[in-house]
Amino acid sequence: MKEVKRPWGNFRQFALNKKCTVKLLVIKPNEELSLQSHKNRTEDWYFLDKAIVQLGNRKFNVHESSFIHVKKNEKHRIMAQKNEVRLIEIAFGQFNEKDEKRFEDKYRRN
Repeated sequence: MKEVKRPWGNFRQFALNKKCTVKLLVIKPNEELSLQSHKNRTEDWYFLDKAIVQLGNRKFNVHESSFIHVKKNEKHRIMAQKNEVRLIEIAFGQFNEKDEKRFEDKYRRN
């Protein structure tokens, strides 16, 4: 992410002339993504709300406007507490929803 200052304020540039997939994720209160990794892509997350993030074995709180980079093969997940969590996910590399390797999943998916 690159931040550019202007007289009227600023803008944050997440990608420039790169092939990427952009999604808006909405996680319901008290829900979470599976603990997963991807071998063919990296992900950048820009949070619009507070959340809990797990990278590897480390869990930490993030606030709105937080930016997180997830490397290829890095275990990761996002957890919501009592409020909904919204974030922009920008994936770089070969995008395929089946590129997920799940380690833990409370919904019992493979």
